[in-house]
Amino acid sequence: MPPFSSLFPDMPWTGFETTVHVIAGLGIIFLIYAIFLKAEKKQDALLAIGAACLLVYAIWTASTVFIIAMLGLLIACLVEFVEIVLGTHAERKRVWQDKQK
Repeated sequence: MPPFSSLFPDMPWTGFETTVHVIAGLGIIFLIYAIFLKAEKKQDALLAIGAACLLVYAIWTASTVFIIAMLGLLIACLVEFVEIVLGTHAERKRVWQDKQK
């Protein structure tokens, strides 16, 4: 019995399938790592890259809900990243504190 046969029951994969799975794995790692970043610009960039990687996997698996979720996350991250780069991004905390006054 080949190693990891119970972990990956549909092995062996073709080269394309392996590439899609590696891209999805990288997307998961990027999303998790981005959560722990303090720099918002880097965080949004990594979230966008991770969402794009998982979007590739979602398209490959043809999961409509997953495709919509990853498209939404990708668009939201890119919008926020562009706002930061252009200097139009406002801190949420600061906006909330201004409304308190």
